Amino acid sequence: MKTISTCVHDIIRHQPFLDDALARNIINFSSLAADLQPQVEKEMRKPVKQGSIIMALRRYSPKRSKFNTRDFQKLGDMIVRSGITEFTYLNSKDTVAKKAQLLNAVKDKAGVYLNYSSNYQESIFLVSTSLQPTIKEIFKDEKLVNISDELSSITIALPEQNTKTVGLYFYIFKLLAYEGIPVYEVISTSNYFTLFLEQDYVNQAFMLMNEIKSRG
Repeated sequence: MKTISTCVHDIIRHQPFLDDALARNIINFSSLAADLQPQVEKEMRKPVKQGSIIMALRRYSPKRSKFNTRDFQKLGDMIVRSGITEFTYLNSKDTVAKKAQLLNAVKDKAGVYLNYSSNYQESIFLVSTSLQPTIKEIFKDEKLVNISDELSSITIALPEQNTKTVGLYFYIFKLLAYEGIPVYEVISTSNYFTLFLEQDYVNQAFMLMNEIKSRG
């Protein structure tokens, strides 16, 4: 049987910003209980007193993120690149061969940007805007899902052991969300993390990351 405590705890676990604020002890329990009361009553299907919600909040033990602002000092250089276009195509039996054709077409072109990722259904190509004609020609017989230009990227060198650091990506996305900066696309490797944003937001995002990194 679901109790008030389990109901409250489930709500908090699905709101990472709230969970993080509770871990830092910066939320007034009475105000939070009043805010959660309608949702708790809806899930419990009965009236619930604010005092019961406050007791559930006091029993909640949030998991503190192992990543904190000091860890930003361990992040490496940040590289900003503009003039990027994203193409999204549905996968077909010819997709792999055409990827190889694209790589061969750009292998001797110095200074161009090319990155791609794929899943079971789609392939995404993030390329220098100058490569638009090349992409369109090679994939002219493929189903184009979406094309977005005027994108920019911020590539960040990750610290050693980043794959074992809990909360690294959450903290970065939390900072961007707090500032109202939408992330268009994300690609990461073992040692680098790249954010793709609309050009209107890239300077704001870079300044934010650089500021937090220097403060850490």
